[in-house]
Amino acid sequence: MRIGISLSSSHAVTDPREGARYMIERTIAAREAGLDSLFVGDHHATPAPYYQNVPIMGRLLAEWGDRPFGCLFLLPLWQPVLLAEQVGTLASLAEGRFILQCGLGYGEDQFAAMGTTMKTRPSAFEESLTALRRLWAGEDVSSSGRFTFTAASISPVPPEPVEIWIAASADVAIERAARMGDGWLAAPGEPKPGARHQVEQYRASCAALGKPAGVTAIRRDIFVGETSEEAARIAGPIVEKGYRGFPKDAPVYGSPAEVAEDFRELAAMGYTDVIVRSLVSDQSRALSSLRLLKEVRSMVADA
Repeated sequence: MRIGISLSSSHAVTDPREGARYMIERTIAAREAGLDSLFVGDHHATPAPYYQNVPIMGRLLAEWGDRPFGCLFLLPLWQPVLLAEQVGTLASLAEGRFILQCGLGYGEDQFAAMGTTMKTRPSAFEESLTALRRLWAGEDVSSSGRFTFTAASISPVPPEPVEIWIAASADVAIERAARMGDGWLAAPGEPKPGARHQVEQYRASCAALGKPAGVTAIRRDIFVGETSEEAARIAGPIVEKGYRGFPKDAPVYGSPAEVAEDFRELAAMGYTDVIVRSLVSDQSRALSSLRLLKEVRSMVADA
């Protein structure tokens, strides 16, 4: 099993430079812990500071090295040619493979702020992803559907094929991930029974299409303590208060051995990757948890 990280891009800070520094420091800690991949998310028109994925990833790559990296893009919110160009440039900045995490997105306010509507999400998503693959292959592409453009091409194209993970929870969306993606990303708030059912559904969808299952990744918001008692003291109250509305068995916290056991359970379900995010906002505790992930990674490397 591989362990990657999706950095929180939202930080309640007075000086916006401070939140950017937090992300840089967490990237360094993730690199030093030997984590396998680095990601940032995608959200727009936010009331609190949210560091946008393309520019912040460009800065983080100075600290990351040559391991895989990528961004989440909510495809219905992005003009495909612009997105293809952004990825082409990001993929050219480092030796690691670029992984596109993509999804439909949510929130009428966010969609309205970006000049579109949630009603057309599925068709806009499929149209965009089809165009992106062709643009990254160096083709001239035109579109007259949800997006309108003529004879577009981009340069630079990514130096190696972009790997595409599709985030999905609903049945039809998981089937779409099997049909159109190289991998599937499960939601962070999915409880264990649902996580088991969904990975089985994804694999069955791939089999029905006559294709091998790709990457099966799940995000988990976590805290690793030196001891079980420390983790329970720090993270337990956060989860008990209803962290992000998640079921209580979705966040993961405990000693390195306990967190590793939880990850091994996910591996036994069929997940190839766990993408972690910090349960705690305090920077010193988030960094401490990241450092302890080095132990967790060594424990699950053969899972």
